[in-house]
Amino acid sequence: MPSAVDIRGQVFRDGSATLLARVIGGDGASLIRSDITQVHYTVYLLDHNDPNLREAVEGHEEREVPPAGLLFDAPQLDSLWTVDAIGYNFRHMLDVSANAAFPLAGRTYLVVFKLTPTVGPVILVRFRLTAI
Repeated sequence: MPSAVDIRGQVFRDGSATLLARVIGGDGASLIRSDITQVHYTVYLLDHNDPNLREAVEGHEEREVPPAGLLFDAPQLDSLWTVDAIGYNFRHMLDVSANAAFPLAGRTYLVVFKLTPTVGPVILVRFRLTAI
């Protein structure tokens, strides 16, 4: 069974982030575009004292993302991916043109993507990012 982990990283305060992952479905196969009908994401600012407390960042709450612009049908292996020789099937660049996603340096943010599959329960993809 695949492990559920937060993908950790650093981002620049007031900057964007290109978020990459390899997402595996319940059957152990990499997800492809036709597996997912809907995607929403929210960026949360985490509390300094209790990482379970979180507040949605304005302009980045329940934002819809087209699955075709997020998932790939074949693994992508390019200079962005340094984890392994297999590649990623999930890529999203946060749009910060209207609202900053990471407005405070020194704080930790949780970006949660909710992928609704054609069959089965919602799939979560999470990034825990520290702004510098």
